Amino acid sequence: MRMKQKKMLSLTLSQLKQIYNQELPTLTTLATESKDEDEFKDRLEEFLKEYAGSSASEQIRQFIQFDGREVYELSTEQHIQIQTLSLLWQFLKGGLANGTTKTDLFIDLFYQFKRLTEPTPEKSTMIKIKSRTERWPTGLDENVIRVREENKERMIKLLIYKLENRKTPTQSRFQFPAGISEQEKYDLINKWWNDYRFQLSMAIKSPTELNRFLNNSLPEETMQVLARAKKKGIPFFVTPYYLSLLDTGKVYDDETIRSYILYSSELVETYGDIHAWEKEDIVEAGKPNAAGWLLPNAHNIHRRYPEVAILIPDTMGRACGGLCASCQRMYDFQSERLNFELEALAPKETWDKKLRRLMIYFEEDTQLRDILITGGDALMSQNKTLRNILDAVYRMAVRKQKANWERPSGEKYAELQRVRLGSRLLAYLPMRIDDNLVEILKEFKEKASVVGVKQFVIQTHFQSPLEVTPQARDAIKKIISAGWTITNQLVYTVAASRRGHTTRLRQVLNSLGVVCYYTFSVKGFHENYAVFTPNSRSLQEEKEEKIAGRMTYAQQEELVYLLENGVEVDERIRRFMKRHHLPFLATDRNVLNLPGIGKSMTFKTVGITPDGQRILQFDHDGTRRHSPIINQMGTVFIVENKSIVAYLRQLDKLGEDSEDYATIWQYTEGKTEPRFRIYEYPPFRFQITEEFSNLLIS
Repeated sequence: MRMKQKKMLSLTLSQLKQIYNQELPTLTTLATESKDEDEFKDRLEEFLKEYAGSSASEQIRQFIQFDGREVYELSTEQHIQIQTLSLLWQFLKGGLANGTTKTDLFIDLFYQFKRLTEPTPEKSTMIKIKSRTERWPTGLDENVIRVREENKERMIKLLIYKLENRKTPTQSRFQFPAGISEQEKYDLINKWWNDYRFQLSMAIKSPTELNRFLNNSLPEETMQVLARAKKKGIPFFVTPYYLSLLDTGKVYDDETIRSYILYSSELVETYGDIHAWEKEDIVEAGKPNAAGWLLPNAHNIHRRYPEVAILIPDTMGRACGGLCASCQRMYDFQSERLNFELEALAPKETWDKKLRRLMIYFEEDTQLRDILITGGDALMSQNKTLRNILDAVYRMAVRKQKANWERPSGEKYAELQRVRLGSRLLAYLPMRIDDNLVEILKEFKEKASVVGVKQFVIQTHFQSPLEVTPQARDAIKKIISAGWTITNQLVYTVAASRRGHTTRLRQVLNSLGVVCYYTFSVKGFHENYAVFTPNSRSLQEEKEEKIAGRMTYAQQEELVYLLENGVEVDERIRRFMKRHHLPFLATDRNVLNLPGIGKSMTFKTVGITPDGQRILQFDHDGTRRHSPIINQMGTVFIVENKSIVAYLRQLDKLGEDSEDYATIWQYTEGKTEPRFRIYEYPPFRFQITEEFSNLLIS
């Protein structure tokens, strides 16, 4: 009888060896009869001939092929020695002491060898996918709304005290008139609650205040970690609205949101020594970045691909509505390039001039056709500032189109086709989406459409279906009314990776007219250890859960047609899903951001470290254009920062049944999904030049 996976996770090294002796006797014999690891690997090669052609035998051959090799790990920029099977030989020969070596490596290898003889575990049925999905509440459920109203009422009383006792500049709009009653104070804050400026001005900025607003519910251990975080200078910034989404009474599971607010001990330990995962963001004057692109500076423009560059303005857009604990730009918060000094981030007189210079970079580049304005958060900029930025983008697009009139076909530059605003405020601060902002978006779309811009996107980030509140629903509806498409990017943290959680998020977002764009693996550095989910789980989700929302080619074409002009997309998506009996739309791609060279999920597992972390050999995403520098790089190696065993133990602590994830071991090889058609650039009516500008590759 097969041992339960949960029990396997708790075995000691000596107990695990007994399991090998009982269930993999041939393997144990091969090891004990081999005089060294080389003979062991030779004997394994012979042994595997019996299972030739199976995916399990091919995986073990990968281990044999790479064992003993030194590879260059791209994220840490260190050379590492792969010794997966050498360690297995030592373990089976009795050469490793109990208590000095982790079991994680040998548990993973146990399941790899068991795959040779055991049938593949049954995958999810549609009924099971449905039940896993429906176990997760959303922010639109009545009982969830009730809890949050109670939270709001409790927090209003705290905000009254905070407002009465803070040292407020006389020009602040949020002050109590003299002599008003407690009820009048309550009524005023209840009204101000829906003003995003009030939320920002009342943001929680310390661990003790955070705990007070959470009804003093945080455990002592968490408070100690947060105290160390404050001492190290990690900023705290959480609005009362977002804190009200947490449940201190255990009515619903809010762990996915909670892990975005509460910092882990690993993050606190590492802060101050965090390195940039996205190496293309490191720029020296006059030198190309890691992807080969020359940039005006390291401060405002980031670039990885030929067609798109990121613009980070010198405005309040360098701040956020809150600091996400797993933020990919934690390096920039550490160096204070991104921060929460909102008054200091007001645009200076020199910004407009600088913005014009930055637009020249886009205008004179041969390949750029897509601008992503982000930060921080693009929508943290005030409406007037955002209007100025979009006007500058529009004028640049006009000039670029006009200059093309003089160029013959084959020598024309790519013209601007896509404008994106990156923002998490739909989840963090949905009241920011006011009528004036909607009017700015609508006006920009109307005039930019005339000069060739065809795609207008708010690229947002909902992490949990619990973030989709009535306020978020209203914000989404307003943006859709402006004719902009809303796409979502999910960061696949441990809490977000639980069975059915992602399908529920897709489901509730799709029902409101939001289409999902990426499901990102967390960057693998140590600061993210607590939230990192191994890529094998991402593949498992893709193959066993997201499959319920897969569409035929004809259905994809129909959906593209329905969404093309950005009109009534919410209603059109709902009708489309109902007509085709789809619980959600599988329009997103599961990917990892590789340092410096782009997103991919095309990899092979070539080894496992002594601590059980898988060593992955990544290739590039073959479905899109890259910087020509990839021709020099070839495949790259990444070591995951957590073993699958450690991940499953975390799930158990969160109340999950690790047995429900039993197929995870078989996902040792991935292939990047094709980009969904709605995310493709439209074809030009003319032929553009094949020449690259702003590129320097030695």
